[in-house]
Amino acid sequence: MDNDQFYFRQLLSGQDLGQDNQLAQQMVNFIYLIGDRTTGEAVVIDPAYDPQGIVDLVEADGMKLTGVLATHYHPDHVGGDMMGYSIAGVADLLEITSVPIHVQVEEADLVQKVTGIEETDLITHSSGDKVQVGSVEIELIHTPGHTPGSQCFFVDNKLVAGDTLFLDGCGRTDLPGGNPQDMYESITQRLAKIPDTAILFPGHLYSPKSCQSMGDTRANNYVYGPQTPKQWMAMFGS
Repeated sequence: MDNDQFYFRQLLSGQDLGQDNQLAQQMVNFIYLIGDRTTGEAVVIDPAYDPQGIVDLVEADGMKLTGVLATHYHPDHVGGDMMGYSIAGVADLLEITSVPIHVQVEEADLVQKVTGIEETDLITHSSGDKVQVGSVEIELIHTPGHTPGSQCFFVDNKLVAGDTLFLDGCGRTDLPGGNPQDMYESITQRLAKIPDTAILFPGHLYSPKSCQSMGDTRANNYVYGPQTPKQWMAMFGS
């Protein structure tokens, strides 16, 4: 795709959005915008902390928000109550603009429970489904492990991985719904088709860099050290 047509932004909560939100500054979530400049359509990935700021930013870029992609149901990604805080998210966004929320089918009930949105607000997917934004095609990859319905998004040789895979490490598997065996399969099998040339964009700024190639990630991230499920469980199974 022509780079002038493809719209992509990586935004850091607490810095680019929600600048006055102390929890956003602490959690350092990334929010992503993907779209087609020709049609002016854009979707947002994990719109937590500052929904109005997201809409304003999209409109300032001459785009219109047409959907939400949720990597998983945790409140720092979709909104809800967390650590005694109430985080703005998809429910607040829907009060501003009516757009569908795209989730893996395994995550639908959890997103509803955490955010309070209705089933009719959701579009459920299976792994391999595509979401079209203008002429931009985004592939949805189901990657359970951090949560049962975690998903990554592959578009324009970019992998937006949520909390499945970071530049260093991976998402926790000891929280409710986490499963270390599923995480091993997701990282080593479900994401195996992502080429080394692809750029990994994580769900949090947990490293000095905000993105890097999958080749560098596979070479340097310790989660790729174990060569068998048994070795993996010895490191991550407790």
